Amino acid sequence: MACTQRTNKEIQMKSRQALQKATDPLERLQLACMSRGATGIKGLARKFKIMDDDGNRSIDFKEFVKGLREYGLTELSNENMKELFEQFDKNGNGTIDFDEFLEKLRPPMNKHRKDLIFQAFQKLDKTGDGVITVEDLRGVYSVKKHPKYLNGEWTEDQCLRTFLDSFDSQDKDGKISKEEFDNYYAGVSASIDNDAYFDLMMRNAYGLAH
Repeated sequence: MACTQRTNKEIQMKSRQALQKATDPLERLQLACMSRGATGIKGLARKFKIMDDDGNRSIDFKEFVKGLREYGLTELSNENMKELFEQFDKNGNGTIDFDEFLEKLRPPMNKHRKDLIFQAFQKLDKTGDGVITVEDLRGVYSVKKHPKYLNGEWTEDQCLRTFLDSFDSQDKDGKISKEEFDNYYAGVSASIDNDAYFDLMMRNAYGLAH
């Protein structure tokens, strides 16, 4: 399941507090994204994806600044952004690799947490096409305890669609890719220090075997 409102608020609060002390540009960007909640990193990824008109998965400095500003990341100074861009533009050709940038943007996770996220995605992606949709969730994710399903206000499909939408930051298209799922749980993981608690949360949420 997507993280609770309480967990989301904890992510936002912890990130805002840490942001006040952070000096490293990459750490500041990570925290600025997560101060928007668990969908923060995913939202920025989507913003850059929309801007990548030619689909070459690379962005120049102008696009980089535009993407950060349009997403509302005012916490980063022009100097921070320049330093960050240069950090990723390893060959100095004036562009950065979008996928490499996103991978570095996700807060670090140990192998065990990555494995749990992978297992959860695989379980939900019933068709195995790399995208989770309402069709995938039917019969895999139970809505029987959802209050609006219980009182007859929502159908099963409406509950499932709401579940998918909770992973989305802006345009809710009813589809969650592996990349979006990873970006989302990278944000959740960063707010949970205890590995055992993260393990329990993921296993309980998705019925993963122990």
